[in-house]
Amino acid sequence: MPDDLYFMHLALAEAQASAEAGEVPIGAVLTHRNEVIARSGNRSIRDNDPTAHAEIVTIREAARVLGNYRLADTALYVTLEPCAMCAGAIIQGRIPRVVYGADDPKGGAFRSCFQILTSEQLNHCVNVTAGVFAEESSSLLQSFFASRR
Repeated sequence: MPDDLYFMHLALAEAQASAEAGEVPIGAVLTHRNEVIARSGNRSIRDNDPTAHAEIVTIREAARVLGNYRLADTALYVTLEPCAMCAGAIIQGRIPRVVYGADDPKGGAFRSCFQILTSEQLNHCVNVTAGVFAEESSSLLQSFFASRR
């Protein structure tokens, strides 16, 4: 758990940087054998790319760093429950573990709306730890959207 807290703290920093850049404040960090190999915040607006969620950008970089699209021995830390698109990328990359902060009642694909990450119908199931720094993650999102109104 201490490592989870450390890596989630890094993901929160990425989310904060995204907010400062005018992006929805979601951050992700991907570790390989407990070492950070990729990190990012949301970049959809900056990149004009609807797929540039923090998780996708981080997964792409991790695959490049490892030289493999199969991301064995990794863990993904993200501040918000992954959406269906990101859950699909997690499954395709065979990421064994995901740790996330806040649930996403409008699009979460672990337990809130869908159960993609743990579906036994798929060829890969993910070990998921939810709720790590959930309050901090939610607070970042709420502050961001409140400032936009």
